[in-house]
Amino acid sequence: MSKTLIKNAAIINEGLKYESDILIQDEIITKIGRNLSSDGAEILDTGGNFVLPGIIDDQVHFREPGLTHKGDIASESRAAIAGGITSFMEQPNTNPQTTTLEKLEQKFELASKKSYANYSFLFGGTNDNLEEIKKLDKYACSGIKLFLGSSTGNMLVDNEEVLERIFMNTELVISAHCEDEKTIRENTQKFRAKYGDDIPVEYHPLIRSEEACYLSSSRAIALAEKTGARLHVFHVSTGRETGLFRNDIPLEQKKITAEVCIHHLWFSDKDYSEKGMLIKWNPAVKTSEDRDQLWQALLDDRIDIVATDHAPHTLEEKQNFYMNAPSGGPLVQHALTAMLEKTLDGIITIEKVVEKMCHNPAKLFQISKRGFIREGYYADLAIVDLNSVWTVDKNNILYKCGWSPFDGTRFRTKVLQTFVNGHLAYNNGQFSSFRNAKRLTFDR
Repeated sequence: MSKTLIKNAAIINEGLKYESDILIQDEIITKIGRNLSSDGAEILDTGGNFVLPGIIDDQVHFREPGLTHKGDIASESRAAIAGGITSFMEQPNTNPQTTTLEKLEQKFELASKKSYANYSFLFGGTNDNLEEIKKLDKYACSGIKLFLGSSTGNMLVDNEEVLERIFMNTELVISAHCEDEKTIRENTQKFRAKYGDDIPVEYHPLIRSEEACYLSSSRAIALAEKTGARLHVFHVSTGRETGLFRNDIPLEQKKITAEVCIHHLWFSDKDYSEKGMLIKWNPAVKTSEDRDQLWQALLDDRIDIVATDHAPHTLEEKQNFYMNAPSGGPLVQHALTAMLEKTLDGIITIEKVVEKMCHNPAKLFQISKRGFIREGYYADLAIVDLNSVWTVDKNNILYKCGWSPFDGTRFRTKVLQTFVNGHLAYNNGQFSSFRNAKRLTFDR
């Protein structure tokens, strides 16, 4: 039995901040308390730094199989644990797409051999795989993903009859990318008529517009209300959409929930002039007013989760002209640091960061024994220093694609250590060669 004793921890958990020690035996937190001791335990003294539950990212694209020139499970999960993310849920728009039970299990097999962080996958819904969805066991994966607007690796579901049947035929959380395809196509044609394929990226939020987002989100919510389905709206990007979600009941009672991503909380349309295609995402980064309203909805609990939508592309791909430049960017290494920067700015408390990035993903997807610092839970932990200044540059970027939208950003916080299932997987810039990741399991 291996034992680790974390001393002098400033624990952030379940709305509280308190000093304590944490005893880990093998994979599990066995004791939390003051002045703990244990014979034979390896001691890690945090020096009073903050200890958080490991971050659970419910939306990443790690590009394997088929797109591994952009990133792969090993490279991106290593970057994730360097950012304090200990569990991830990967999306189905790989090549081949994760739209059959066979392809789903093949992904799990890949992750079991390559991942440095705990893992699950979303099963992709299409216009013609309803029978596969019906066969999907509710314990098999984290949920179902539907693209209601086309994006990278086009998996658009645009058959309204099929969509309703999917909503009616699963107990799993349906996570939806909500943008209205008809609106996007009409807007694209308008700007292409003026600029050809080289549309200035500043028009991206007018092409993938507020109206496109609101139409799709509101329709998906209406369908969920009609069918009783459990709907989770991914990457909400507009202030107008925030009015669609409730904050008058606890998360556990919500049938319709929402997520916001780091880039929509950090950037605005004013940043296109500097960052260009590097901040081209779907849905688009929109106005500073939208960003402010997203923050307000996050703080008042209409928005339940903060995630990354980590989606790497090569720099060469991103530097193409508008119609050929793919949407998406890498974020897992810097997501927690970015949120903690906003803590130092007084925008969000560290307790709220933990709620939105650790506790709520575990609750929403009913993940077993993760997302909290509790006795009997897996020891997934991130130790962070809120007084450590560093600058993002190509020498410390860990993504396989080699770039970050935060390149040049000066952060004042740093992830020092990350434990995955009780194992010190990341320690001050060094990675353990031993992978201790596990497939996520669910209490459903």
